[in-house]
Amino acid sequence: MSNYFDERNEKTLAAIEDILDTMPEFAREFNVGISMRTMPLTRLGYLRDIRVFCDYLTKRKFKHDNLMIIDLTVNHLAKITPTDIEAFIDYLSSYTVDGKKHSCKEHAKERKVSSLRALFKYFYKREKIDHDVMTKVDTPKIHLKPIVRLDVNEVADILDEAETGDNLVGRQKSFHDATAVRDEAMLSLFLGTGIRISECVGLNRTDVNFEDNSFMVTRKGGNTSVLYFSEEVADALRKYIDWLDGQIAEGTPFGKRVHDPDALFISGKGGRMTPRAVQLMVKKYAKVTTPFKKITPHKLRSTYGTNLYHETHDIFVVADVLGHKDVNTTRKHYAAMSDDIRRDVVNKVKLRDKDKIDANKDGDDDE
Repeated sequence: MSNYFDERNEKTLAAIEDILDTMPEFAREFNVGISMRTMPLTRLGYLRDIRVFCDYLTKRKFKHDNLMIIDLTVNHLAKITPTDIEAFIDYLSSYTVDGKKHSCKEHAKERKVSSLRALFKYFYKREKIDHDVMTKVDTPKIHLKPIVRLDVNEVADILDEAETGDNLVGRQKSFHDATAVRDEAMLSLFLGTGIRISECVGLNRTDVNFEDNSFMVTRKGGNTSVLYFSEEVADALRKYIDWLDGQIAEGTPFGKRVHDPDALFISGKGGRMTPRAVQLMVKKYAKVTTPFKKITPHKLRSTYGTNLYHETHDIFVVADVLGHKDVNTTRKHYAAMSDDIRRDVVNKVKLRDKDKIDANKDGDDDE
């Protein structure tokens, strides 16, 4: 059976080996040391961030030593000061690596600082350095942006557009008939369950159970979880699966191209849909239905999370369904919940509450 996550991990591990060949030996030690409690994608992200830091050290902190990145050692890490880290964070606003210019915004800076925290904490715990410099460095301030999500009518509009393709033009219009049923099913699943894009593309047909309208997803971190979907989503999924089986049985051009029958969502080339292909699909329909909103698969997830909170008023339920380990993550990404609370309490405190004033006067008279 095709397993998207196993294949993704294999590719990620190969990418890790490639980047380690360009890094100091301590990077390999760090990678091995955290391998039992982190996923390959997490480690690859750490290593990419740490390589940028190592490149910075050779250009700035130790520039007079004429060092290559691979020449750095743990002893060099021991010489890093809080001021060096702060200078590195400032450097990230505009820097060049391997001849390519980069610019980090707030969230990218925060992620790189998080990677350095993991690095220094690891070697401090292993007693390879005598202090953890990152404990004296503040996390870059993050300015929260307005939450972008679909309104109720916009949810209906994007699903209708996937079904009919009325506003598509050119090549998009010509390809629509071959993908309409699939696209409607995927959008319904995003909007009806709030799954992540990786969880969606990783689904196999055997993961879906129509007897109780449930499906098995692999969450971030590799854990599996059972989620449930409504009858409305079930109808869209059944319609798509029946259509796909028909394409294969009839030997249509689309059906003949299918070479990964285990995958739930099949691309026009016959293999499993990729995250990039899903992003482009969502963008295609969002562009004609909500042109003033930048809608992505994650924004569809935000839409579901907000709608679920509206119905339950329980942030812990929302966190559990969305797979957030920390409820603060839910609060951060679904700040619209706070807006609802503010609206609900706006009339709770009255400046001239006649009933309370009268009750207070009656109490005074009794005395």
